[in-house]
Amino acid sequence: MRQISRRRFIYGSLSALGLTTATTTLFACASQNSPTSQALPDDVQLVQRFPQVLVPGEVRLPISLAQQSGIITVDSDFKFPESLAAKIVDLANDTVIIENIVVNLHGAKIAIPYYPFRATIDKPGNYMLIVDDGPQDGAAFSVLERDQVLVPKTGDTLPSFDTPTFDNAQGVDPICTHAPEPCPFHKITLTEALQLNLPIAYLIGTPAHCSTGTCAPALEQLIDVSKSLGDRVSFVHAEVYTDEAATVVAPAVKAFEMTFEPALFIVDSNRKLVERLDAVFDAEEISAALARAGVAAS
Repeated sequence: MRQISRRRFIYGSLSALGLTTATTTLFACASQNSPTSQALPDDVQLVQRFPQVLVPGEVRLPISLAQQSGIITVDSDFKFPESLAAKIVDLANDTVIIENIVVNLHGAKIAIPYYPFRATIDKPGNYMLIVDDGPQDGAAFSVLERDQVLVPKTGDTLPSFDTPTFDNAQGVDPICTHAPEPCPFHKITLTEALQLNLPIAYLIGTPAHCSTGTCAPALEQLIDVSKSLGDRVSFVHAEVYTDEAATVVAPAVKAFEMTFEPALFIVDSNRKLVERLDAVFDAEEISAALARAGVAAS
């Protein structure tokens, strides 16, 4: 499996045009085939927001929008379409295997909105996501054999790990780079959380070193969700680096064989991983994943 460096994924997946990209960029035109999707201006690009660690089953393919000036944020005057539609092509035989995947806009409350396409792909191979009426060379991605992906996958039993806590930082300093103060998700270790027989939301991410595009918004969204769920879910956060300069990778990252960040692991009360949200996600997706783990919003 080709490894993508952690820093390269964070900054590359958010790039457009003049910035370096670590993933394929998709140029899209207006969508006219699906009555439920909306048109994009001709100058809009679509930028991949997902790492290449997909396995057979449901795959999640979040994409953001960019223009000549760069990736489009909520602070711009751009009017984001409420929905987009796409298809998936099997590159082995250039056959369309899934059509009319319509997805709504997500992340209206974070810096960079996105469209989280989802599809079920049953076998490993090379595929392409193509937005309706877009070019033939869309966003290529691979679905790998499960044993080729070392990071925990949906359906796995989540391994235990003694994440740093306020009482025992285990050499991680700062223990949390959330500003202006550490997040509240460092009271118990992941190992201790797994022993409570409660659903778990375990985030690996570094807010200070990924403040706009992914990690910081992800943690803020998780904090918002936690406020409505009380003690029905165990929330745990682990930083990516052991030092403020971000020079040494933390043990939590190595324990799960992570090659990207952030990732949110949603676990049910039986320690089964029911959802792994990679790279970008909002409160709506977090709540939906927790619902699949048996925790309905109050």
